[in-house]
Amino acid sequence: QVQLVESGGGLVQAGGSLRLSCAASGHTMYNMGWFRQAPGKEREFVAAIRWSGGTSYYVDSVKGRFIISRDNAKNTAYLEMNSLKPEDTAVYYCAAGSVFLATTTAEYDFWGQGTQVTVFS
Repeated sequence: QVQLVESGGGLVQAGGSLRLSCAASGHTMYNMGWFRQAPGKEREFVAAIRWSGGTSYYVDSVKGRFIISRDNAKNTAYLEMNSLKPEDTAVYYCAAGSVFLATTTAEYDFWGQGTQVTVFS
């Protein structure tokens, strides 16, 4: 069993940056992913990283702006978000699972409660 707790969300002006954190407890050697869900929309994949780090994958809309990373010594995954746009506004969720670089919600077994990111212009 894995428990995930996100933090770091907030209100930021367009062009600004935020860093989200996802603290994991329990068995933590899972592949990690970040998803987001805007009001009235389905939860969408943002980024994923292998359990050992080093290999990552991004949705096209965030490539070059977001960076996913992890520190296994701290049992924490991160999502650094730069050059934020109003369309990045959503609740951001971290997830853990066994599938390598999974991009769908069904492929993840554990979820955090989410953290709100609001980007204003």
